[in-house]
Amino acid sequence: MHSPIKKVVVAGTGFGRIYLEALTSKDLSTQHNFQLVGIMAKGSDYSRRCAEEHQVSLYTSEEQIPDDVDIVCLVLRSGAIGGEGSEIAQFLLRRGIHVLQEHPVHSKEIAANLVAAKQGNAAYAVNTLYHNLRHSRQLLAVAKYLNEQHPLAEIEAVCNSQMAYPLLDLIGRTVGKLRPWAFSEPTHIEGHPYKVVTGHIGSVPLTLKIQNQVHPDDPDNHSFLLHKLSLSYESGVLSLADTHGPVLWNPRLHSPRDGTGRLMLKGKGTERLAVPSTVTLGDKEPRSFHQVFALTWPEAILEALHSLSLDIDHKDRRKHSGQWALDVTMAWSSLTQNIGMPTLINSSEPASISMEKLIDIAANACHYDEKINTSR
Repeated sequence: MHSPIKKVVVAGTGFGRIYLEALTSKDLSTQHNFQLVGIMAKGSDYSRRCAEEHQVSLYTSEEQIPDDVDIVCLVLRSGAIGGEGSEIAQFLLRRGIHVLQEHPVHSKEIAANLVAAKQGNAAYAVNTLYHNLRHSRQLLAVAKYLNEQHPLAEIEAVCNSQMAYPLLDLIGRTVGKLRPWAFSEPTHIEGHPYKVVTGHIGSVPLTLKIQNQVHPDDPDNHSFLLHKLSLSYESGVLSLADTHGPVLWNPRLHSPRDGTGRLMLKGKGTERLAVPSTVTLGDKEPRSFHQVFALTWPEAILEALHSLSLDIDHKDRRKHSGQWALDVTMAWSSLTQNIGMPTLINSSEPASISMEKLIDIAANACHYDEKINTSR
């Protein structure tokens, strides 16, 4: 039995564009039962054009949103970054309209939003986005299996400071829990772009490198990367090489010893050495950034909406969803208090390197060795 169509309004046309793409694109393979019925924005020419393009109503205040709307995707700044998103969320939730709010959101705001949700008998969730990306879901599926085989021994991660919130969410999901967590004071060398924090999440040891820098006029750019993650197990290391993949498995190198105490490199008893030293799991070909914006991120938003839809239809799920959102933001607050405010940088636009050139250089790097081998 299919759930009825849920009417959705997207509030915000900045990052909200990705939500609009998720709800209207015909290029996505993900099936969904959501219908875009409106856009809420301040009424700029751009937002008016968005509403006209999608043939939906434009609302300039939360009071204008009709009562028959099921979900509002709130893609506006929360109090965590100087906005009024949570005040709008509480107004809508008290009216009984379900809310999916884009991260980051402070714990006090989430707590107030959950109270408002209970008052309006509505579902509320924070969308951290990145754990729902294709490669993250592949990582989480494999991590779940590995966790059933033996304990997760250690986590190593790298991110920019803006990605710390969703990265902690992703790490918590790989472990299966966030509590207890703890973070050390960061080690930092003058002039070094990264701060290094150690600690644990869910009692699993953690080492985290954070590029705690921001360009004041262009905060969404100028990071070396978004995030990457490695999970160490007794049997090997599972890695998310980049936010958008691929997922890699490195079996642990372990060789038996012969009667003389020397490591055995071949022959009987070394069968485990026959496997590749690195295996790509899941999707083999990473998508272009154009495809990330048009497909990968919209797919992740639909996953978040599906999860919220389950909370709407099954009220017993809401308590766990709310507690998880609180734990994520509390862990994030603990971490950010330790690392402090980002250093301001004034980087210029980065150089663009030819991908074909890099591929060609790597392909030719070993030709000298091949010539030697063929001449013998």
